[in-house]
Amino acid sequence: MNHEGVRGFYRGFGTSLMGTIPARALYMTALEITKSSVGTATVRLGCSDTTATAIANAAAGLSSAMAAQLVWTPIDVVSQRLMVQDCNASSIKSSKNMIPCSSPCRYMNGIDGFRKILNADGPRGLYRGFGISILTYAPSNAVWWASYSVAHRLVWGCIGCYANKKDENAVNGGGGSGYTPISKEMVAVQGVCAAMASGVSAMITMPLDTIKTRLQVLDGEENGRTRPLTVMQTVKNLVKEGGFAACYRGLGPRWVSMAMSATTMITTYEFLKRLSAKNRESLTS
Repeated sequence: MNHEGVRGFYRGFGTSLMGTIPARALYMTALEITKSSVGTATVRLGCSDTTATAIANAAAGLSSAMAAQLVWTPIDVVSQRLMVQDCNASSIKSSKNMIPCSSPCRYMNGIDGFRKILNADGPRGLYRGFGISILTYAPSNAVWWASYSVAHRLVWGCIGCYANKKDENAVNGGGGSGYTPISKEMVAVQGVCAAMASGVSAMITMPLDTIKTRLQVLDGEENGRTRPLTVMQTVKNLVKEGGFAACYRGLGPRWVSMAMSATTMITTYEFLKRLSAKNRESLTS
């Protein structure tokens, strides 16, 4: 903030934005296809609706995360490099044999970053951390969708009980006429549930995300030459720095980031689903 002002917080924003649309498109496509096919298959196998929904949501979260990472990993690598390239080397080093992997050259922008990484390391350089990204985001998405489903039922259950109780008191115990939420309430509940699910997911998968980020932005130094760190080397360096607690550095910002992204995604997703259902009803009527 002192050196670059507000602009420093938005390093890599353009690159991330460039990858968001194709990554989200792949994510949503895989999500819907998997939900539909797995849900139908589990019902045919004799599972209850609740069990079938849970299995379908878990499978959809896994498959959609894997599909999105095909686009998102290269975007993530470049944007992470842009974020740390001007940082003081002493603030990035975590041990004597670790250096910022962006130190050999400077990236002017995202496109320049793609070109230089591709020239230096080939496609493999753009997919650094792809395996750990899958191991991070696949379970993270499965946990998120499961948590969101539970939170959604819990919040609406509480709201429904409160509304019915008010209705019963107003009609002398007549049982009420049921509760129909308005669109603003639906969006608010979706946002709250998304934030709750993001917190659970962040807590569970934060260590893997920390390892993934370090694999993408740090290199090791051996005999005067730089080379990518392995997962085990990264874990050892983290343990040396601060034990298990080091894996949870940045938990708060990650929770906020996940909550904002998830709220935008789920409100758009649910809106498009409602719109699609209305269009189908109008066509069949």
